[in-house]
Amino acid sequence: MSRNARINALLLLVVAALAVLPVALGMGDDKEEPFTGADAQAETAITENKPDYEPWFSPLYEPPSAEIESALFALQAAIGAGVVAFYFGLRKGRRQGEARAAEASLAEARAETVTATAGAASPGAAAATGAGEAEATVPGSAEPGAGSAEPAPGSATPAAGEQRETARP
Repeated sequence: MSRNARINALLLLVVAALAVLPVALGMGDDKEEPFTGADAQAETAITENKPDYEPWFSPLYEPPSAEIESALFALQAAIGAGVVAFYFGLRKGRRQGEARAAEASLAEARAETVTATAGAASPGAAAATGAGEAEATVPGSAEPGAGSAEPAPGSATPAAGEQRETARP
């Protein structure tokens, strides 16, 4: 089991323990409604201290039971968690896409440099090695010599004897 998997399992156990412990220990058994929301508890505390208090507003929708209210709250939390997870997943995907694009452009630049270097070799050096022509490969092509005859239209590969101009910072 990898380190990340162990950490995830431990975190899952902690969350499960936090959910089960209050029920298992009987917390809230002495109350009429054991797990009421903070709004209801605050309203009860205020009416105990100041019986003539009137709320400023009333809810737009009041569910028929506490169970339905709890379910709606859980649904709201799940939707919010989904939105947050989607946002972070989208950011991670964009970062990975940018990294892959940077790697691809770097690999393409390296391949162009190799092709240009092989195409600029002098004919005397190629004859000394026994080859009639300097062979290079075109990026994306598995055939040797595919890029040695003429550069592809629109490419910036220098001809033999020319030097490639590069911008230096």
